Amino acid sequence: MKLLLLSNSTNVGEDYLGYSKKSVKEFLDGDTSNIIFIPYAAVTFSYDEYEEKVNTAWKKIGLQVKGIHHYNNPVDSINKASVIVIGGGNTWKLTKLLNEYQLMDCIKEKVKSGTPYIGWSAGSNVACPTLKTTNDMPILYPNGFNTLNLIPFQINPHYLDDNPTGHGGETREQRIEEFIKENHQIFVVGLREGSILKYENNKLQLLGNKFARIFKYGEKPKELCSSDSFDFLFVK
Repeated sequence: MKLLLLSNSTNVGEDYLGYSKKSVKEFLDGDTSNIIFIPYAAVTFSYDEYEEKVNTAWKKIGLQVKGIHHYNNPVDSINKASVIVIGGGNTWKLTKLLNEYQLMDCIKEKVKSGTPYIGWSAGSNVACPTLKTTNDMPILYPNGFNTLNLIPFQINPHYLDDNPTGHGGETREQRIEEFIKENHQIFVVGLREGSILKYENNKLQLLGNKFARIFKYGEKPKELCSSDSFDFLFVK
């Protein structure tokens, strides 16, 4: 199984998908002739606009995606994909449509059989067992919280250490502590912006120069960097 899970698409002051281009290019070392892009998380812009934005960014590294919305049979398009890419946006809408178009099982089977998977933000959320650690507003009911379950732990993308100045609500850490209070057995990775989790050759790595914050019920949160082992997250 090959996974590249990005916390976010773009860092402040950088080009769209800029920080991840080198990692994406190195990750996709095989067939890239049919990269299927799933834009279902888009809400305030069209799927065509999303597809064009990704293609403009990835043209610089010789890659082109084709939006799944162009196909009459989405399941068939996944079965024929050489790479599967799921973009960020609203995780609730994304999950609803993956369920509605009966794509959960076929994506999971395709990726488990070796097809590379790339996701950012919501696309990383749905690689988890559930969408319960998304930051997104539940604008739609997705007919259940379960997602692709490609990894046995949860990701909280765009992880922030502190609240914005003047904001009196819960911190991200407090929100995650609520989750692990009710879900004792599962790890949560707070993935800071500019960070990537790569799973390849049965090895999980953190890419980037920021630490990831690891949460588990009954344990003190810990900070791990790119030189640390993350393989324990795959031990069930």
